[in-house]
Amino acid sequence: MYVIHFIENNSVQLVQLVNNIPSVDENIKIKGRKGKVLSVKTIEENKVHVNVLFEKVNKNQPNIKDTKKKR
Repeated sequence: MYVIHFIENNSVQLVQLVNNIPSVDENIKIKGRKGKVLSVKTIEENKVHVNVLFEKVNKNQPNIKDTKKKR
């Protein structure tokens, strides 16, 4: 069993106890967000830091050009 710290931009996203370690360039899904493993660093015998890059979420913004009042 390994303790895996999933890290994005020097902030811990998730700490999980798992049986297998993810590999580099593997696609993963954490907290409903898709991401890709950038690097895997073994700290101790059973502690691993995994750097992850998550996909950016595009939020829909309202149309600013429509200035007419709706009735």
